[in-house]
Amino acid sequence: MGGPYLSLIFPAYNEQSRLPSTLEKVAQFLAAQPYSAEVLVVENGSTDRTLEIAQDSTRFLPSLRVFHEEGRGKGLAVRRGMLEARGEYRFFLDTDLSMPIEEVNRFIPPLGPDAEITIASREAPGAARFGEPAYRHVIGRVFNTMVRLLALPGLNDTQCGFKCFNAKTAEEIFPHQTITGWTFDVEVLFIARKRGYRIIEIPIPWYFNPQSKVHPLRDSLQMGLDLFQIRWNYTRGKYQ
Repeated sequence: MGGPYLSLIFPAYNEQSRLPSTLEKVAQFLAAQPYSAEVLVVENGSTDRTLEIAQDSTRFLPSLRVFHEEGRGKGLAVRRGMLEARGEYRFFLDTDLSMPIEEVNRFIPPLGPDAEITIASREAPGAARFGEPAYRHVIGRVFNTMVRLLALPGLNDTQCGFKCFNAKTAEEIFPHQTITGWTFDVEVLFIARKRGYRIIEIPIPWYFNPQSKVHPLRDSLQMGLDLFQIRWNYTRGKYQ
């Protein structure tokens, strides 16, 4: 393909406090890897210095490319990053690195499976959660039950923010994504399933970050409505 082996994509909204240390960890990790890689930061709608910090970080991370989107929404940023990426494998990650960066190699060959889509799971056998409040876990399991009933039977955890797509799959799936908020994960995996792509869940260690931007009560209603929107889109042939 002529591009790097791996693209790491970070959606970034008001991440001035976490982004510097994250990119430093990523730079150290990639320096020790035998493959070529690029890093993309897609800043969207921030009101702090996230964009400036990302641009300045190219000094110690030459493979970093920075993009700006006016609109907000994690799904908007991820879609832009996936379609701008040039890697053979394209992995989007949460900026808080609640999954340690060293786990990335378990998602790509040769250590990981040669699959179209591999997703991190906090619920698959062997996974471990650290520090998560019980109420957030319960809300997450209720939402996952809805996801399995309405969209993706058999998947234990669609909302963990670490997912890897090979280039062909990303370029086919993400142009059809319509949801720009938190539920975009469900939509892209739903489209992938309907097109016959295989999705593999990989158990991970996951560390709760109290600065998470997801507000369980406020966002849960919209996420539930999004599930019905996905079904409606499919019925209307929007994903064809």
